[in-house]
Amino acid sequence: MKKDMRQVNLRVEDMPARWYNIIPDLPEPLPPPEGDMTAMGKGMIKECLDQEFSPDNWIDIPEELQETYRQIGRPRPVFRATNLEKRLDTPAELYYKAEGLFSPTGSHKINTALAQAYYARKQGLERLVTETGAGQWGTALSCAARITGLAATVYWVRAVHRWKEARRLFMELYGAEVFASPSENTETGRGLLKKDPDHPGSLAIAISEGLEDALSDDKAAYVLGSVLNHVLLHQTIIGLECKKQMEAIDRYPDVVVSCLGGGSNFGGIALPFLGDALKKGTRTRFIAAQTQAAPNLQGEYRYDNADYSGITPRLKMYTLGHQKDMPPVYGDGLRYHGCSPILRLLRNKGYIDTVAYPTDEKYVFESAKVFLSEEGFLPAPESAYSIAAAIDQADECRKSGEKKVILFNVSGHGFMDMEGYRQVLQV
Repeated sequence: MKKDMRQVNLRVEDMPARWYNIIPDLPEPLPPPEGDMTAMGKGMIKECLDQEFSPDNWIDIPEELQETYRQIGRPRPVFRATNLEKRLDTPAELYYKAEGLFSPTGSHKINTALAQAYYARKQGLERLVTETGAGQWGTALSCAARITGLAATVYWVRAVHRWKEARRLFMELYGAEVFASPSENTETGRGLLKKDPDHPGSLAIAISEGLEDALSDDKAAYVLGSVLNHVLLHQTIIGLECKKQMEAIDRYPDVVVSCLGGGSNFGGIALPFLGDALKKGTRTRFIAAQTQAAPNLQGEYRYDNADYSGITPRLKMYTLGHQKDMPPVYGDGLRYHGCSPILRLLRNKGYIDTVAYPTDEKYVFESAKVFLSEEGFLPAPESAYSIAAAIDQADECRKSGEKKVILFNVSGHGFMDMEGYRQVLQV
């Protein structure tokens, strides 16, 4: 295969048949959760909890689920951003995984949504309950529930629920119930609305509401779209495909970049390459692009709850505090107080760097506009952070003359985020 190909595809039969579990390869064991595990055990899917603590390096993707992955467009292409390279006048080679552009719901989130829905159905459950910030996860879970014959309930951060009417309709077309969070459905929501009827909400609050709801129904499970080990496990199909695609053109990334909120997108593309760094000593640099509204990888390294009300056990992670007020941003999928325990350990050991961009988002949205003008795809606001960081790395190569291979993830499309772009860029 030519090294200068604009699009690198895998054959359908070459799609990975196993997920990669990095836990056995970590430089030290993950600290165990602290606190009462009752809610997790009762409210979550049994197979997913087993995967959460699995000692196995590789976990088979069930054949039925593989077939569903093919249905929703896997494997997905890697593109070389040749036009962008020319625009930036950089010696770097820029490659991006088109994860959101070929997904029926518009993002990478469908990878774990389908897996969790599959296992829930096998367990005999009837309803899935979740939170969502930007709306990509809520849409993916709504789609996965419909495909597998389950009901879905979504608690959506109120600040985003207000302006993404089209995405709310998208979820409802799949048959999901969608509630602005905080809501009147739960004790957590009612308490917050009593204090502030116009509360903008947060992912931590929406998680608390989803857990409360799921725990009240024996036929329901709470499912999370980021942070937890099994979620990152399911997302490694992204990086595993990328490894095969880069090998096909005799390339290996010097830099891997992606945006990071709770960690599913970043972990999905980075963990298979991080495994190489841990086992083979490869020297790839890993950069997590964040918002200054929630730069959790720059927070305190300690135990904290994953939700606002403290229903979940405490996880050791970089955190800003589970009840911290964070200003709304249009890239709301990045506005979360904590980060995946796997990624926090690797960050603590020096394997992951981070950059946080200003909350006005003008720089990242301008970067997305440059990407749009040169490559033709409109990214989701969260993916704009990934693009901004990749452009920054390419600009460093322009200044230094280094010819690096930069791989980044465009994890979602921005077709339902026009209002955010209009507000920030004043177009």
